[in-house]
Amino acid sequence: MENVLLLADLHGEYGKLDAFLDLNPDAVFIAGDITDMGPVESATSLLSRIDVPTFAVPGNCDPREMVEFLEHSECVCLHSAHIGLGRISIIGIGGSNPTPFNTPFELTDQQIDEILSSVIPKRERAMHNVLITHAPPFGILDRAGGNHVGSKSVLKHLSAFDLVCCAHIHEDKGVAEVEGVKVVNPGMAAAGECALIHFGPEAKAIGIELITV
Repeated sequence: MENVLLLADLHGEYGKLDAFLDLNPDAVFIAGDITDMGPVESATSLLSRIDVPTFAVPGNCDPREMVEFLEHSECVCLHSAHIGLGRISIIGIGGSNPTPFNTPFELTDQQIDEILSSVIPKRERAMHNVLITHAPPFGILDRAGGNHVGSKSVLKHLSAFDLVCCAHIHEDKGVAEVEGVKVVNPGMAAAGECALIHFGPEAKAIGIELITV
Protein backbone atom coordinates (compact mmCIF):
# COMPACT_ATOMS: atom_id res chain seq x y z
CA MET A 1 0.00 0.00 0.00
CA GLU A 2 1.98 2.96 -1.30
CA ASN A 3 -0.55 5.47 -2.65
CA VAL A 4 -3.58 6.29 -0.52
CA LEU A 5 -6.47 8.59 -1.39
CA LEU A 6 -7.61 10.75 1.52
CA LEU A 7 -11.21 11.98 1.41
CA ALA A 8 -13.15 13.98 3.99
CA ASP A 9 -16.20 16.18 4.33
CA LEU A 10 -18.28 14.57 1.60
CA HIS A 11 -21.51 15.65 3.32
CA GLY A 12 -23.55 13.24 1.22
CA GLU A 13 -22.22 14.58 -2.09
CA TYR A 14 -20.66 11.64 -3.94
CA GLY A 15 -20.69 12.95 -7.52
CA LYS A 16 -16.88 13.30 -7.70
CA LEU A 17 -16.17 9.71 -6.62
CA ASP A 18 -15.33 8.36 -10.09
CA ALA A 19 -12.86 11.18 -10.62
CA PHE A 20 -11.26 10.44 -7.25
CA LEU A 21 -10.93 6.75 -8.06
CA ASP A 22 -9.37 7.62 -11.42
CA LEU A 23 -6.30 8.58 -9.34
CA ASN A 24 -5.81 4.79 -8.94
CA PRO A 25 -5.14 4.62 -5.19
CA ASP A 26 -4.11 1.41 -3.47
CA ALA A 27 -6.45 2.25 -0.58
CA VAL A 28 -8.79 4.99 0.64
CA PHE A 29 -8.86 6.84 3.97
CA ILE A 30 -12.10 8.68 4.86
CA ALA A 31 -11.78 11.25 7.65
CA GLY A 32 -15.44 11.77 8.46
CA ASP A 33 -18.57 13.73 7.56
CA ILE A 34 -19.55 11.05 5.07
CA THR A 35 -23.18 12.17 5.29
CA ASP A 36 -24.87 15.47 6.06
CA MET A 37 -26.63 14.61 9.33
CA GLY A 38 -27.54 11.17 7.92
CA PRO A 39 -29.20 8.91 7.24
CA VAL A 40 -26.33 6.48 7.64
CA GLU A 41 -27.71 4.20 4.91
CA SER A 42 -27.01 6.90 2.32
CA ALA A 43 -23.31 6.08 2.68
CA THR A 44 -23.93 2.76 0.94
CA SER A 45 -23.92 4.50 -2.44
CA LEU A 46 -20.40 5.72 -1.68
CA LEU A 47 -18.81 2.69 -0.05
CA SER A 48 -20.24 0.16 -2.51
CA ARG A 49 -18.44 1.89 -5.38
CA ILE A 50 -14.95 1.82 -3.86
CA ASP A 51 -13.12 -1.34 -4.89
CA VAL A 52 -9.91 -0.93 -2.87
CA PRO A 53 -9.39 -1.33 0.90
CA THR A 54 -11.11 1.53 2.72
CA PHE A 55 -10.55 2.79 6.26
CA ALA A 56 -12.97 5.32 7.74
CA VAL A 57 -14.09 7.26 10.78
CA PRO A 58 -17.34 9.23 11.14
CA GLY A 59 -17.42 13.00 11.50
CA ASN A 60 -19.43 15.30 13.73
CA CYS A 61 -22.10 15.64 11.01
CA ASP A 62 -22.59 11.87 10.88
CA PRO A 63 -25.09 10.27 13.27
CA ARG A 64 -23.48 8.24 16.04
CA GLU A 65 -25.02 5.13 14.45
CA MET A 66 -22.47 5.61 11.68
CA VAL A 67 -19.96 3.69 13.79
CA GLU A 68 -22.10 0.55 13.77
CA PHE A 69 -23.00 1.07 10.11
CA LEU A 70 -19.34 1.27 9.10
CA GLU A 71 -18.50 -1.79 11.20
CA HIS A 72 -21.02 -3.79 9.15
CA SER A 73 -19.94 -2.33 5.80
CA GLU A 74 -17.18 -3.40 3.44
CA CYS A 75 -14.83 -0.76 4.84
CA VAL A 76 -12.86 -0.91 8.09
CA CYS A 77 -14.26 1.34 10.82
CA LEU A 78 -11.37 2.77 12.81
CA HIS A 79 -13.23 4.85 15.39
CA SER A 80 -11.54 4.03 18.72
CA ALA A 81 -9.59 1.28 16.97
CA HIS A 82 -6.26 0.45 15.36
CA ILE A 83 -4.99 -1.76 12.56
CA GLY A 84 -1.54 -2.85 11.45
CA LEU A 85 -0.82 -3.11 7.73
CA GLY A 86 2.80 -4.15 7.53
CA ARG A 87 4.88 -0.98 7.47
CA ILE A 88 1.81 1.20 8.16
CA SER A 89 -0.14 1.35 11.42
CA ILE A 90 -3.38 3.32 11.65
CA ILE A 91 -5.43 4.59 14.59
CA GLY A 92 -8.77 6.32 14.13
CA ILE A 93 -11.04 8.61 16.09
CA GLY A 94 -14.30 10.02 14.77
CA GLY A 95 -16.64 12.82 15.76
CA SER A 96 -15.20 16.12 16.89
CA ASN A 97 -14.60 18.18 19.99
CA PRO A 98 -17.62 20.38 20.85
CA THR A 99 -18.91 22.87 18.27
CA PRO A 100 -21.40 25.76 18.65
CA PHE A 101 -23.83 23.88 16.39
CA ASN A 102 -24.85 20.87 18.50
CA THR A 103 -24.00 18.42 15.71
CA PRO A 104 -24.78 14.71 16.11
CA PHE A 105 -21.35 13.30 16.97
CA GLU A 106 -19.40 15.47 19.39
CA LEU A 107 -17.02 14.36 22.12
CA THR A 108 -15.45 16.27 24.97
CA ASP A 109 -11.71 16.71 24.78
CA GLN A 110 -11.50 14.48 27.84
CA GLN A 111 -13.29 11.71 25.95
CA ILE A 112 -10.95 12.15 22.98
CA ASP A 113 -7.98 11.95 25.34
CA GLU A 114 -9.33 8.80 26.99
CA ILE A 115 -9.86 7.10 23.63
CA LEU A 116 -6.40 7.93 22.29
CA SER A 117 -4.73 7.10 25.62
CA SER A 118 -6.40 3.69 25.49
CA VAL A 119 -5.75 2.81 21.85
CA ILE A 120 -2.21 4.13 21.28
CA PRO A 121 -0.51 1.64 23.66
CA LYS A 122 -2.29 -1.26 21.91
CA ARG A 123 -0.95 -0.59 18.44
CA GLU A 124 2.36 -1.90 17.19
CA ARG A 125 4.54 0.94 15.98
CA ALA A 126 5.42 0.65 12.32
CA MET A 127 7.55 2.53 9.83
CA HIS A 128 4.64 4.93 9.18
CA ASN A 129 2.28 5.61 12.10
CA VAL A 130 -0.97 7.28 11.04
CA LEU A 131 -3.90 8.90 12.83
CA ILE A 132 -7.18 9.38 10.97
CA THR A 133 -9.16 11.95 12.94
CA HIS A 134 -12.06 14.13 11.91
CA ALA A 135 -11.07 16.85 14.37
CA PRO A 136 -7.75 18.59 13.64
CA PRO A 137 -5.16 19.13 16.36
CA PHE A 138 -5.55 22.45 18.12
CA GLY A 139 -3.58 25.18 16.38
CA ILE A 140 -2.89 23.20 13.21
CA LEU A 141 -5.15 23.53 10.13
CA ASP A 142 -8.02 24.34 12.49
CA ARG A 143 -8.75 28.03 11.96
CA ALA A 144 -12.44 28.94 11.55
CA GLY A 145 -13.61 32.53 11.66
CA GLY A 146 -10.16 33.59 12.82
CA ASN A 147 -10.18 31.23 15.80
CA HIS A 148 -8.42 27.94 16.49
CA VAL A 149 -11.12 25.32 17.09
CA GLY A 150 -9.25 22.01 16.95
CA SER A 151 -8.87 19.37 19.64
CA LYS A 152 -6.29 19.94 22.36
CA SER A 153 -6.30 16.20 23.05
CA VAL A 154 -5.41 15.36 19.45
CA LEU A 155 -2.57 17.88 19.77
CA LYS A 156 -1.48 16.27 23.05
CA HIS A 157 -0.94 12.92 21.29
CA LEU A 158 0.57 14.35 18.09
CA SER A 159 4.06 12.97 18.74
CA ALA A 160 2.74 9.39 18.69
CA PHE A 161 2.31 9.67 14.92
CA ASP A 162 4.20 10.42 11.74
CA LEU A 163 1.10 11.51 9.82
CA VAL A 164 -2.22 12.96 11.00
CA CYS A 165 -5.08 12.97 8.48
CA CYS A 166 -7.75 15.41 9.64
CA ALA A 167 -10.74 17.31 8.27
CA HIS A 168 -13.69 19.26 9.74
CA ILE A 169 -12.50 22.80 8.97
CA HIS A 170 -13.40 23.30 5.31
CA GLU A 171 -11.66 26.64 5.00
CA ASP A 172 -8.29 25.48 6.37
CA LYS A 173 -7.23 22.73 4.01
CA GLY A 174 -3.51 22.28 3.61
CA VAL A 175 -0.39 20.46 4.73
CA ALA A 176 1.63 21.35 7.81
CA GLU A 177 4.59 19.85 9.63
CA VAL A 178 5.04 20.24 13.38
CA GLU A 179 8.05 18.71 15.11
CA GLY A 180 8.47 16.14 12.36
CA VAL A 181 4.79 15.16 12.24
CA LYS A 182 2.95 15.85 8.98
CA VAL A 183 -0.67 16.99 9.21
CA VAL A 184 -3.01 17.11 6.21
CA ASN A 185 -6.54 18.45 5.79
CA PRO A 186 -7.55 17.48 2.23
CA GLY A 187 -10.44 19.93 1.98
CA MET A 188 -14.03 19.17 1.00
CA ALA A 189 -14.50 16.06 -1.10
CA ALA A 190 -17.99 17.42 -1.83
CA ALA A 191 -16.21 20.12 -3.85
CA GLY A 192 -13.77 17.73 -5.52
CA GLU A 193 -10.90 18.28 -3.07
CA CYS A 194 -8.73 15.41 -1.85
CA ALA A 195 -5.17 14.41 -1.03
CA LEU A 196 -2.99 11.65 -2.39
CA ILE A 197 -0.56 10.28 0.19
CA HIS A 198 2.60 8.47 -0.92
CA PHE A 199 4.16 6.18 1.71
CA GLY A 200 7.84 5.74 0.92
CA PRO A 201 10.23 2.89 1.76
CA GLU A 202 11.85 4.69 4.70
CA ALA A 203 10.62 6.22 7.95
CA LYS A 204 9.33 9.81 7.56
CA ALA A 205 9.24 9.37 3.77
CA ILE A 206 5.63 10.48 3.33
CA GLY A 207 4.67 12.64 0.36
CA ILE A 208 1.37 14.50 0.18
CA GLU A 209 -0.34 16.01 -2.88
CA LEU A 210 -3.41 18.21 -2.54
CA ILE A 211 -5.58 17.62 -5.60
CA THR A 212 -8.84 19.03 -6.96
CA VAL A 213 -10.59 16.83 -9.50
